[in-house]
Amino acid sequence: MTLAELLPTYRRSLPEKLPAAIWPDAAEAMPSGDVAVSGVSLTEVAERFGTPSYVLDVQTVRYRCRAYRALDAEIAYAGKAFLCRRMARLIAEEGLSLDVCSGGELATAAAAGFPAERILLHGNAKTDLELRAAARAGVGRVVIDSVAEVDRLVGPQDVLVRVTPGIDGHTHRAVATGVEDQKFGSSLAGGQAAAVVARVLSRPELRLVGLHCHLGSQIAGVTGYEEAVRRLVAFLADIAVRHGVALPQLNLGGGHAVAYRPGDASFNLSGFAARIPRVLGFECRKHGLVPPRLTLEPGRAIVARAGVTLYRVVTVKHTSTRTYVAVDGGFSDNPRPELYDSRYTARLVGRAGDVQKRSMRVVGRHCEAGDVLIPDVQLPSDIRAGDLLAVPCTGAYHHSMASTYNLVPRPPVLAIDDGAVEAWIRRETEADLLHRDIA
Repeated sequence: MTLAELLPTYRRSLPEKLPAAIWPDAAEAMPSGDVAVSGVSLTEVAERFGTPSYVLDVQTVRYRCRAYRALDAEIAYAGKAFLCRRMARLIAEEGLSLDVCSGGELATAAAAGFPAERILLHGNAKTDLELRAAARAGVGRVVIDSVAEVDRLVGPQDVLVRVTPGIDGHTHRAVATGVEDQKFGSSLAGGQAAAVVARVLSRPELRLVGLHCHLGSQIAGVTGYEEAVRRLVAFLADIAVRHGVALPQLNLGGGHAVAYRPGDASFNLSGFAARIPRVLGFECRKHGLVPPRLTLEPGRAIVARAGVTLYRVVTVKHTSTRTYVAVDGGFSDNPRPELYDSRYTARLVGRAGDVQKRSMRVVGRHCEAGDVLIPDVQLPSDIRAGDLLAVPCTGAYHHSMASTYNLVPRPPVLAIDDGAVEAWIRRETEADLLHRDIA
């Protein structure tokens, strides 16, 4: 029998380890009802900086970077998940490359001093302005999305051809990018990918260095990636026969799933590390090829779990069917529930109690019936206005997808590192909103 079992009072005084799959690594629920992240009280963060606020644990980001760096592959962080100058510098410090998909993301990377040779530029509709900016910056690689894009490139330039492999990642239709009949890439089965390769090779100022694919987002299994390797290695072999060119790189994209609630599936990184190199080696030996260098593009899998969003309860409404808990944020700081049917959990922070929990619906402040953050979550029955809620696993696609709908200013991004809190992105103000409004 343990000391905690012998002394129930002592057990209740111990910090509670929160579900590791969805909270930052060093997050603890304290006996007072507070939650601490890397030793920093979330209650104090909310009091100091206000709500809503995005909180980001830097050490969790670093840990995830290093977990991926342990793989025998180049790791290119997908900046669309979350990017600012400080994040770009952190990614550079950890030795990762960077995947950008707009002129704004490229400008942010450049302003942070990110090494240009480690930047990949993506996009299915790159503008001439963006392509010229990439050439001026000396971007390492451009991922070509269509044959029409080839002649618009400014050389000399290393390029990858994005291939649509015709593989269903079994994910939400809005984030399925490996199947036929969608806007990304050039079809392998339809012959368009081969046409892009031939067009690139006809331009001597472009250097074709490899192939790229992306199967989708929130993919938990490894099987789809194995099949992608088989199909793309066969295409590499075809390119070698037709054109006499051996391509040294194979980019399998990202899309690795994270858990948003306890029990959700997450990506099997160890399984991927064990199986993909083996499949790649086997397929290359079968076709007489030297195995290309792998590149992976995780974004969500690196930053999602590092983030927690803090909200203040504004009102609690009891109806005949359910209890609505309305907070001071919502659709504008997290559109994912409405866009992708994404599901989250929430925790009351800042006060303790043994009050029974029951099902409630957490909703936002916006003039939309669909502004529902969490349709069903267990919260204490005595929840009231002024309480603080923490929603974990919000580091990815929250700030980056935030809007000013209803002219509500966007929250700050507050980074916790070595016991200190620092604003990486300040809170937007009403003055900021008016600044672009030319009277």
